[in-house]
Amino acid sequence: MVKKVCALLLVLCLALGVVTTVASAEGKKIKVGYDIYYLGNSWSVQMYEEFKYAVSNTQDDIEVIYVDSQGDADKQVANLEDLVAQQVDVIITTPWSSSAPIPVLREARDAGIKVVLLASTVDTKDYDCLVTCDETEFGRAGAQWLADQLGGKGNIICLNGISGLSTSELRWQGAQEVFAKYPDIKVLASPDAKWDYAEAKVVVADLLATYPQIDGVWSQGGAMTLGAIESFQAANRPLVPMTGEDNNGYLKKWKELQSQGMKGIACAKPTWLAEVALQKAIALVKGEAVEQDVIYPTAVFSDDELDTYVRTDLPDDFWANTHLPDDVIKTIFAQ
Repeated sequence: MVKKVCALLLVLCLALGVVTTVASAEGKKIKVGYDIYYLGNSWSVQMYEEFKYAVSNTQDDIEVIYVDSQGDADKQVANLEDLVAQQVDVIITTPWSSSAPIPVLREARDAGIKVVLLASTVDTKDYDCLVTCDETEFGRAGAQWLADQLGGKGNIICLNGISGLSTSELRWQGAQEVFAKYPDIKVLASPDAKWDYAEAKVVVADLLATYPQIDGVWSQGGAMTLGAIESFQAANRPLVPMTGEDNNGYLKKWKELQSQGMKGIACAKPTWLAEVALQKAIALVKGEAVEQDVIYPTAVFSDDELDTYVRTDLPDDFWANTHLPDDVIKTIFAQ
């Protein structure tokens, strides 16, 4: 499904330099440069859709210049340099690397361009606003739940995202802080599975073949937990407590297996962060006071709240914590 969604989006509106204009008032338009950092998974697609929906609803007079970095740190730097050259008023970007874009972000600010970081950060304070959630707490919340489920002891495997990306590094840091308090919890392996369903399925299958006893799975989320569950089922291994994210595929599988004793938890990094980033970007250009770090607490829900979030009428690619209206969601994720 996500490949079809991404393909459609790319055909319709992702050519480099596509411009969207929203006119509502007299005067100079606010020129927003939006870096589409990645469309390789459904979370990033939905966040992009949240941004476009927010643009369509803004009452401000704005012009949006889109660039597509395609999950490539070098391409992202080049795209940001292009936005600087086009003299946008504000750049919104999701850094693919915590270090590579720093020089161009400094260049942008030296040129008077405001910089808003969306959902990922860099190793510097050379930005005007960061909009994200508490990634370290995200990792801690799932790890603490898992430690509690296991009574503080057992063999676990951990599924990380992409090394070098701040989201992955911070979540893993938070988890390790918790596991360090429990000497009887043994981390057997902590590979990168890139938040990807297929990657996680292969990785977990290999780990199940290697380790005869796995008592729990700490997963950073994405679509990895669904892949992990299916690998356990394929290996005819007992289901164990697993952490995950608000990915609908995981939520549906968790719901299906609740009666069989499946225990889970979901942490959520909302895709509506893109809406907030647009609001902060406009406020910065207008000269309004904006705090530099806008960090939302991690939303967490467990078994007794699952029915509130799972959408059995929608495909696996949907993410539960969204501000998109139902008609837009069903258009994006039409089966």
